[in-house]
Amino acid sequence: MSGSDEDYVYDEESGEWMAASELAAKQAAAGAVEVRDAVGNLLADGDQVTLIKDLEVKGAGQTLKRGTLIKSIRLTGDAQEIDCRYDGIKGLVLRAEFVKKR
Repeated sequence: MSGSDEDYVYDEESGEWMAASELAAKQAAAGAVEVRDAVGNLLADGDQVTLIKDLEVKGAGQTLKRGTLIKSIRLTGDAQEIDCRYDGIKGLVLRAEFVKKR
């Protein structure tokens, strides 16, 4: 038996016939929030980013300088917010518009 025994469904959006599993994957991806950095790069969990401007961290009493490397970001499900870890700052959340993917 070959793998081509799959059901094909009509995708209204593209006007094409496609495998049911492909359409399901496409719809799941459409439901996912795309997070893009300051220059439009798509961000994902685990990416490294650098700051594109100095940011004052309220509550921490410190300023993160432009060019600071943030290792291993985590997406929050918000199109503009990313969870970050940085020495000495707990629960750091940055806006994607202030970072650039490395």
